[in-house]
Amino acid sequence: MNQQLIQDLENTIQNIPDFPKPGIQFKDITPIFLNPKLYEQVIADLANFSRGKIDAVCGIESRGYLFGIAIAVALDVPFILIRKKGKLPPPFVAQKYDLEYGSAEIEMRTGQIQAGQRILIHDDLLATGGTTEAAAHLVQKQGAIVSQFSFLIGLKDLQGEDRLKKFNAEVHQILQY
Repeated sequence: MNQQLIQDLENTIQNIPDFPKPGIQFKDITPIFLNPKLYEQVIADLANFSRGKIDAVCGIESRGYLFGIAIAVALDVPFILIRKKGKLPPPFVAQKYDLEYGSAEIEMRTGQIQAGQRILIHDDLLATGGTTEAAAHLVQKQGAIVSQFSFLIGLKDLQGEDRLKKFNAEVHQILQY
């Protein structure tokens, strides 16, 4: 682990108490984008984790795009969008998943990844892992292999990483709270 990067991120990311509702400690990553050098370091760390190990990056809407596209560019591999229901034209594959307050659905265009490809699924934050697990099922439905997951932040107490173990994929989280 790059301890300097961790320290710089901890000094940059802002903790917003009671947002979006009481009891939640929101991690505001937007100050990272005010510092291009820090952003470059984050991308380098995330890209180095995956270098030579993947064929494409799938990013989860919307904050997974903020780093996912840059990771794909750094590795010279395709970037595939995973979007909320109703945002993509057909043909697409969909996956429903449960939330603590109901259910949701995500979609991915078909034909953008190929059977057997090694896929990195990226999002900014790993909490309970429900959305990431659903994204992994989308990848598997198309015959591709979920080989890695990466996140800027992981919330240990919510045990999202445990939910991803069934995919036998590497997991990288720069920060853990």
